[in-house]
Amino acid sequence: MLWAYQNDVNCYKGLKHNSTIRLMKYAFTGANIHTITGGKIEGGTLLVEDNLIVDVGSNLPTEGYTIIDCAGKHITPGFIDAHSHVGLFEEGAGPGPANSDGNEMTAPITPFLRSMDAIFPEDIGFDDARKGGVTTMGITPGSGNLIGGQFCVVKSYGKIVDEMVIRQPAGIKMALGENAKRVGVNNNRAPNTRMGNAHLIREAFYKAIDYQGKWQNYQEKLKKQELSEEDNKPLDKPDYDLGNEILLQVLSRQIPVRCHSHRSDDIRTAIRLSEEFGFILVIDHATESHKIKEVIKDRDIPVVVGPLLTSRSKRELRDRTLKTPGIMMEEGVRVCITTDAPVIPIFGLRDTVIMAIREGLPEERALETITINPAKVLNVDNRVGSLEKGKDADFLIFSGDPLDARSYVEKTFIDGRNVYSLN
Repeated sequence: MLWAYQNDVNCYKGLKHNSTIRLMKYAFTGANIHTITGGKIEGGTLLVEDNLIVDVGSNLPTEGYTIIDCAGKHITPGFIDAHSHVGLFEEGAGPGPANSDGNEMTAPITPFLRSMDAIFPEDIGFDDARKGGVTTMGITPGSGNLIGGQFCVVKSYGKIVDEMVIRQPAGIKMALGENAKRVGVNNNRAPNTRMGNAHLIREAFYKAIDYQGKWQNYQEKLKKQELSEEDNKPLDKPDYDLGNEILLQVLSRQIPVRCHSHRSDDIRTAIRLSEEFGFILVIDHATESHKIKEVIKDRDIPVVVGPLLTSRSKRELRDRTLKTPGIMMEEGVRVCITTDAPVIPIFGLRDTVIMAIREGLPEERALETITINPAKVLNVDNRVGSLEKGKDADFLIFSGDPLDARSYVEKTFIDGRNVYSLN
C-alpha cells in the first residue's frame, strides 16, 4: 500500500507515565460497543486494566473487575483529528502573528521546525477536544510556508507536551496553492505563483539529495582513510543540516508528506512531486479531490478532508462540498475528516461527520473517518483508532447513538483515565 509506512519512527510513550490516577481494573458492561474494526457489539463488555484494553466482546468474565453499568449507552474509540493546529493557534489569545506560533513565515522552506516545540498545553482547544470526544490529534504547522515543519501526534490531555506526544515526527507539512503565494507577495519574496511553489519545493528536495551525497562521499573517504596505513590529511566534514536531515526521512519513506492542497490542480502537482521524489503522500484539505477521484484512488493516496463548515473565504474553496467525503469513500479512497481546528472548533468533528452522512457519506462506515483512518494516516493505529485488545484505553461513553446529533459525550477516557465527565 502506498500510504503504509516502511520504517518506524521515534514513538513517545505519551500519557502512560503521566499520572498517579489509574482506573486499575474496570468492566464497562451492557453497552453498544462500536469497535470499528470488529463491528458493533450489542450489550457488550469492555475490559480495561490500568491504561490498556484487556478485551472487548460479549459475555466476558468480569471477576476481579469493578463493574460500570453502561446499559443503553454507546461506547466508541476516542476520536482522532488528523490535521489540527490546537495549541499552536491559541484560542482566545487575540488576532495577529504575535499571538500564534503556527507559521514561521520568515522563509518559505522551514522543514527543521517542529510543531511539538510550540504546542501550548493550556490552550482551551484541548478542553474542547476532550468535551467533544477527540482524544488524539495530528498537530501541524500552518500553511504560510511551502514546507512549514514537522507534524507530531498528541493525546489531548496533559500538562507537559512531552508527555502528550506519542509520535514525533509524524510527517512533514507542505503547502500548495494560495496561502504560500500570498505570504510570498506580502513579504516581497518568492513564491508569487504556483510555478514558484513547485520550483522551491523541488529545489529543496534536490538540495537534500545533494546533501546526502556529500555525507556519503565523506563516509566513504573516511572509511578508506581508516583502512589505509598512510598518514592522510584530515577530511573536511560536511556541515550538519537539520532541514535536510528531515527531508531525507521523507525521501527514504520513513515519514509522509502531508500536503495542504485544495484545488484539483494543486493536488495533481503534489502527486507529480511525490512521483518525482518517491515520497509517501497524504492530501490534506482535499477540497476538490472529488474532481480527480480516479487519479487519487489509482495511487492509493489518503485524503484528510476539511474543514467543511467554513465560508468560502478564498478562490480555492469555491467548490467545497460536504459531498466530498462520501464521493471519495465510495471510490475506495481512505478518507479522514478534519476540523482544521481552530478554523472549526475541535468539538465540531463529530458534527461534521454527521452532516457528511446527510450528503452521502456511508453511515455504516462514517466513524472510520475519525477513528481508524486517521490513526493509520498518523501511523499510530497500533495504539488507537479502534477498540481492540492491547490498544490504549482511549474511549468515549455516549448517551445514545454517536451518529445522532442529539446524543452527547458523557465521559471521555484517555489511557484509562476519565479526563472529562458531563456531570
